[in-house]
Amino acid sequence: MDVTSDNKLVIAISSRALFNLDESHEIYTQQGLKAYSQYQIDHEDQVLEPGDAFNVVQKLLKLNSHFDGGPRVEVILLSRNSADTGLRVFNSIEHYGLNITRAAFCGGESPYRYIQAFACHLFLSTSASDVRHALEQGIAAATIVSSNRDASDSQELRFAFDGDAVLFSDEAERVYKSQGLTAFAESEKAAARRPLSGGPFKHFLSALHSLQSEFAGADCPIRTALVTARSAPAHERVIRTLRAWNIRLDESLFLGGLEKGRFLKSYGADVFFDDQVQHCDSASEHVATGHVPHGIANQLKEDKL
Repeated sequence: MDVTSDNKLVIAISSRALFNLDESHEIYTQQGLKAYSQYQIDHEDQVLEPGDAFNVVQKLLKLNSHFDGGPRVEVILLSRNSADTGLRVFNSIEHYGLNITRAAFCGGESPYRYIQAFACHLFLSTSASDVRHALEQGIAAATIVSSNRDASDSQELRFAFDGDAVLFSDEAERVYKSQGLTAFAESEKAAARRPLSGGPFKHFLSALHSLQSEFAGADCPIRTALVTARSAPAHERVIRTLRAWNIRLDESLFLGGLEKGRFLKSYGADVFFDDQVQHCDSASEHVATGHVPHGIANQLKEDKL
């Protein structure tokens, strides 16, 4: 029976993004699969500590308390564990009261191939290769960057997004990389009334916007922000693009190359998505961060390897 819903926001998350599995993963890398499996079984009643994406998932699931007529947000667990070794993960889910009921345990293989079958809007993982495969399937996806920041105590769920190669395509970024800042500014000013193409996170942002639209003004528990290195005159094309998409962002920060981390901290982001590793490393000192390995910046990095 098909129980998917067009108006439901569906998030897929790996077990290592949801929980801290560093200790058991070290056993796997040093001693192999058999030792890892036995360790997980021996410790299956020992609750796992929250991982870097735990707070975001917890807040996403709490959004359902605002809706009547059934849950509007669902979180799917996608794991390389087998069902046997994954029992510890589900026991921890139950301990924390997370309403996660659907899962795919793939016995050592990549779980990304189930993302489309579950009709997911977003995939969060610690595996860069799984994230790249998800992006290739047209799914918003990000590699969670390890961070020691404290989780926000706010009941509001705050997302922050970079613009080029995340919300938007990398077409403008390509001009900047190949011709420099002056050419980029001139090109964006000339194209100000021509909307940018959508990037990998456009559909996820649209789904978030649909949820937001069901709340009246200040009562909305979801807040979104654009945090971009763009500045005037390159701001106008962004504003007109979002207007053409009929998508509203609550806040837009045009930083002109300033470091993003302290602004994300001031905004109180629960998670920030950016395509450039250096921005992610900086942001992760202040907020949970997801690297989006998409666009020309990542292509150039791979070409150098």
